[in-house]
Amino acid sequence: MAVITVHDVYKIFGRRPRRGVDALKRGATRADLREDGLTAAVIDASFEVEAGEIFVVMGLSGSGKSTLIRVINNLHAPTSGHVEIGGVNVTTASGDALRTLRRERISMVFQHFALLPHRTVGENAAYALEVQGVSRSEREDRAERALEMVDLGGWGGAMPDQLSGGMRQRVGLARALAADTDILLMDEAFSALDPLIRRGMQEQLSSCRTGSTRRSCSSPTTSTRRCGSVTGSR
Repeated sequence: MAVITVHDVYKIFGRRPRRGVDALKRGATRADLREDGLTAAVIDASFEVEAGEIFVVMGLSGSGKSTLIRVINNLHAPTSGHVEIGGVNVTTASGDALRTLRRERISMVFQHFALLPHRTVGENAAYALEVQGVSRSEREDRAERALEMVDLGGWGGAMPDQLSGGMRQRVGLARALAADTDILLMDEAFSALDPLIRRGMQEQLSSCRTGSTRRSCSSPTTSTRRCGSVTGSR
């Protein structure tokens, strides 16, 4: 059984976006929709991600990769179609059910880091565990181990503004790894890293991948060499 299933998903931005879906199904193009004040970010996306699979969405800048990733955990509700995670329809789930799913089963590494500036590196790495209700001693231990995995051991007491862009991106990765959820969504999670560190992080992720770990990745082409499945975003 697939862990993530995306069914015929469209995401249109603008007023009355449903009319954009109807127009696309009649053969309209993205350019046609722009003339009508609409932006077609995702057009008729369908795919499945199996347990333990690394699945990559490839596409040029602006092709809708980040939007598609956010549709999976319903940070963006699809205009049409739906997403299932473990058989649960995320698109129609209640607020409480969606919060539980995000807290317990899904982690996300954001392209622009999404760190809390008033919290230390260690507190940022442990934040998902705090939300899960994990004890302070355990979350500090797990956060430190995750920071060591991304070569930031000893930086737990620093503030985010003391780190370079690449280091902050690795804090975001450590936060997701510390949470140890079934699903890890990555929105160009290595984009701020230099090639040598990027390769090391890719190898680290591959080495800690198990049958109970599922990942869906939105990545630049340099990250595709170690991935199981690749689809395109046009």
